[in-house]
Amino acid sequence: MTAETIIAADTRINARWVIPIEPADQVWHHHAVIVHSGYIVAVLPQAEADTHYRTRETLDLPHHVLMPGLINLHGHAAMSLFRGVADDLPLMAWLNDHIWPLEGKFVCEQFIADGTQLAMAEMLRTGTTTFSDMYFFPEIAAQCAADAGMRAQICFPLLDFPTCWGSGPEEYLRKGEQLINAWQGDEFIMPAIGPHAPYTASDDTLAGAVALQKKTGVKLQIHLHETALEVQNAEQHSGQRPVSRMAMLGVLGPDTQCVHMTQVDDSDIEHLLHSGAHVVHCPESNMKLASGQCPVQRLGKAGVNVAIGTDGAASNNDLDLFSELRSAAMMAKHLAGDPAALSAHQALRMATLQGAKALGREQDLGSLEAGKCADIIAVDLSDPFLQPVYNPASHLVYSLHGRAVSHSWINGVPQVQNGELTRIDVPDLMLRVADWAERIGRYKAG
Repeated sequence: MTAETIIAADTRINARWVIPIEPADQVWHHHAVIVHSGYIVAVLPQAEADTHYRTRETLDLPHHVLMPGLINLHGHAAMSLFRGVADDLPLMAWLNDHIWPLEGKFVCEQFIADGTQLAMAEMLRTGTTTFSDMYFFPEIAAQCAADAGMRAQICFPLLDFPTCWGSGPEEYLRKGEQLINAWQGDEFIMPAIGPHAPYTASDDTLAGAVALQKKTGVKLQIHLHETALEVQNAEQHSGQRPVSRMAMLGVLGPDTQCVHMTQVDDSDIEHLLHSGAHVVHCPESNMKLASGQCPVQRLGKAGVNVAIGTDGAASNNDLDLFSELRSAAMMAKHLAGDPAALSAHQALRMATLQGAKALGREQDLGSLEAGKCADIIAVDLSDPFLQPVYNPASHLVYSLHGRAVSHSWINGVPQVQNGELTRIDVPDLMLRVADWAERIGRYKAG
């Protein structure tokens, strides 16, 4: 580029700091991000942007960090309507005695639409631009995300028993294939297969999932090694650890995302490495349900790609991925007995580029690089509670709440501006949420 070259573009965002994620461990001062037609054109010093770019819009953010939008790789979005209904319980009691009965009573298409919109409002407001969802009526969740302009991996549920969405595995697989056919190749919606867990999916059911994955090439996400009891029961009944069974059945592979993995031995790591499968860490849900701790440092050192998710708001109880990063970093340090086990920059990478890798989208998502999609967030560090700022990366992980996110763009389209959502009607949504809360509360009260 010569000194005389002037390039026209849509938007220029000037920021005090830019954390590009790639290259790693970098904080760039007084840089600008240039966006055109939904893509990042350049990330460069503001003085150079003055010389080489002319844009229709310029936004100055003198107290902010610019970074890639966060990727929340596991959740059950519509379960936001069950936030706080069954706290302080172990996983199986939580599921069997509370969540599954409530789902049987209330989950329907409208529940999914309203609950998914509530989840998206929270995620967008706290910095998430891409999320993965595994829940009932996935066709409704997919349409909600598409209407909001949010990226989403939508995993259709697959279990051995009837639910509100179907009579059993054959119907789930048939409907799931229809979902895949409807959305495959879409820039925003990524359909995927979601067998619930080894203890709710038989070998035949999992074989059906593998066959459909091979046929369509989509991703597969499964809860795996969530608790010690799950692993113990599997070993007692079959003589195999669940990961070994998944490997034998062909479930593990480079397109597989293994959620939780709180119980890990050397054989599990060998299976993950050999298959190329990814791990999705959900620290706050695991801590709240006392399910165990995913050994993030050990997996990372072995070469396993580890992304991060919030899980659902019924077991977390929020979808703030910045809060999740703090918990992940603290948990990793505590578990490893090493204060450097998961650095701030490494944690941020888990929620961006490593999440994109698990989705197979690392070429266009997860970092601020020329040619990638303009999925960008701005985080305001001007609050007195965040002063002084010596290291903005550390502040992002250790010091703030996701509400410090002031701006968000997906494909260059504003989703949050000055802390306000642009594409979700919050007052109308709150009326619908209040109606669900009244109905669910009345039912729980008997």
